[in-house]
Parts: sequence; C-alpha cells; structure tokens
Amino acid sequence: MVTTVTNLGRSGLSDWLMQRLSAAVMTAYLLFILGYFFINPSPNYEQWVSLHSALPMRLFSLLTILSIAAHAWIGIWCVLTDYVTVRLIGPKATAIRLFFQLITIAITLFYTIWAIDILWGI
Repeated sequence: MVTTVTNLGRSGLSDWLMQRLSAAVMTAYLLFILGYFFINPSPNYEQWVSLHSALPMRLFSLLTILSIAAHAWIGIWCVLTDYVTVRLIGPKATAIRLFFQLITIAITLFYTIWAIDILWGI
C-alpha cells in the first residue's frame, strides 16, 4: 500500500495532469526541432548557436528539461509503487522503494542541474 510517506503528498490526478502536460511540452519541442531541420536541412554552427542563444528558445529548452525531469520522476515513482510492494517483495519493500526513490531523485536532480548549466552557462 502506498502511504503518505511514499507518495510525497501528491494525488493521482495531479500526477496524471503533470504527465500529460510534460508529454505535450516534449512533443511540441520535438516537433519544433524537426520543423527547424525541415526548413534548414543542414544548419551550420552559427545558425545552431543563433537558434539556441535566443531567449524564447532557451526558455522553451528549459521548460522541456523540467518536463523531462517531471515526466521521468512520475513514471519511475509509478513503477516503484506498483511493483516494489510488500505483497511482491515482503516487509522490506517500503525501505527498498524509498531507497530507489532517493536514488532517482538524486540522478534526476544531477542531470537537470547539469542540463540547466549547459543551457544557461551558469
């Protein structure tokens, strides 16, 4: 059973909405990049830098990075709470699930911060 300790105060509806919103943002980003390559089949370095140095593109990229992080977190959380249960694993399931959740949070934060550093150069 998922307790308030392991669900971190979220609801199923908010997770569902966040999954759909983040998927829509990632799809929009993919379509934009594919459209850019369709219009510019072989962009040179200057065009690529010009595209990614514009503030709207940086914000769109930032939103996509955050969407990937949220989408990944919710997906992994769902898998862990569905399959790492007391019924399937035994009495240590909650501790194991929390361990893997903490590892997932650490990895997600690391890659998110790294991507933001690459994007904004901070």
